[in-house]
Amino acid sequence: MEPEPIAIGTVVGLLGACLVALVLVLTARREADQHRRRATEDVAQIRDDARAMLADAERRERRVADRERALADQRSELADLERRTRAEADALAEARRVGARELDKAERAAARTLADAERAANERLADAREQARAELESASGLTHDEALAELTRRIADQAVDAAGAQVRRAEAQARRTADARARRIVATAVQRVAVPTSAQPVVTILPLPSDEMKGRIIGKEGRNIRHFEALTGVNVLIDETPDSVVLSCFDPERREVAQVTLEALMLDGRIHPQRIEAAYAEALAGADDRHDAAGHEAAERAGIDRLHAELVRTMGRLRLRSSYGQNVLEHLVESAQIAASMAAELGADVDVARRGAFLHDVGKALTAEVPGTHALVGADLARRLGESESVVNAIAAHHDEVPPATVEAVLVQAADAISASRPGARRQEIDQYVERMGALEALVVAHQGVRRALAMAAGREVRVVVEPDEVDDRALPQLAATIAKHIEADLTYPGEIRVTVVRELRASATAG
Repeated sequence: MEPEPIAIGTVVGLLGACLVALVLVLTARREADQHRRRATEDVAQIRDDARAMLADAERRERRVADRERALADQRSELADLERRTRAEADALAEARRVGARELDKAERAAARTLADAERAANERLADAREQARAELESASGLTHDEALAELTRRIADQAVDAAGAQVRRAEAQARRTADARARRIVATAVQRVAVPTSAQPVVTILPLPSDEMKGRIIGKEGRNIRHFEALTGVNVLIDETPDSVVLSCFDPERREVAQVTLEALMLDGRIHPQRIEAAYAEALAGADDRHDAAGHEAAERAGIDRLHAELVRTMGRLRLRSSYGQNVLEHLVESAQIAASMAAELGADVDVARRGAFLHDVGKALTAEVPGTHALVGADLARRLGESESVVNAIAAHHDEVPPATVEAVLVQAADAISASRPGARRQEIDQYVERMGALEALVVAHQGVRRALAMAAGREVRVVVEPDEVDDRALPQLAATIAKHIEADLTYPGEIRVTVVRELRASATAG
């Protein structure tokens, strides 16, 4: 059976594959040779590096050995030096011990010699003193004790005379210096406080928004103005000044309430008796808020902080209080500024002086409610509300009712006097006038059936409001005459006083 013929393509393919395989084998062998050569070179390089590192290590070992030998030599030298130093120290210590023994012997010998010489000198001095004393006693006729007493007395007299003269010179110098410094401090404090004269007015002027408002305020046949005056106790002057209304009253509290009431009425525009009464009630209810606002504003101007709320309200009440025509709250602000300035000049406590001066008249707001002088009442209030003892003492001592315990209390007294004594600050007539008006109202209110008395027109008129259940219409003339006679008998007054008795009976009902 004959073999099958092999295709030429197959043979060619086999030959190509063999050639490719042969090329790959040759290429791989060439790359292997290259890798072998590079590995041989790397091994040679590594051997060279290892030989270099070994040689370097040997050199380092030789240097270390050399250094160890040098260090051993230095240790040996140091040990020798230490032995020599210890021997020298022992020798020095021995020399010191020997020197100390010799010095001690010399000091004892010198002390014995000095003690012997001192005893001998003392004996000779005692003999000399005894001999001199005997000669002095023989010459003066006095014993030693008598002469010593006389000498002591003369020295004491001379010392007393010299001390007295020195004290007198110091007092004179201090007086001259103190007077000059006090004048400078007071002048500086007053110059720094530039405030207007705080005189208290007796009238309030309100501008009118229009001429029509005059007719509304007066009302039909004067009904509104009469009701307003009877309710507030304030005179209303319409035609005195153009485009304005004048409220006149000696009592600043009444005048302020009347001012707030009238301002509310003019703002609202409705003016009739019922509306007047409602506005008046609102004005009375807002008094505490006005007190608080005035107290805070005054404390801020005086530089006072951390003030108790009750003290703020009480201080605000003083804005309506006057002393000889001087507004009390303005006086307290001015006193606080003066006291603080003087305390700063003297190096005293500025805060205590300022606070004590601002609060020193706070008791004037309570004297009608609490018995006692305004200084002591104010001090008790300040103590109760947490003020310091220095401030309390300054308040209580500003009229010398208790002795001042600090220099700040003295400064409060001085600031009070300076503020009150400025030209134009106070007028005595206004207080006399207020006192006369108060006495007039108190006298009228004391009569049976009188509910309220209002002194008006600078004391030339008294309006008396009676209880309608107790006083009838027929008794009105007799009551007016009785009050007039009582005023004539008990009061001293210029001119005439007109007594007007008012009886008003109202009835109201509600339809449901």
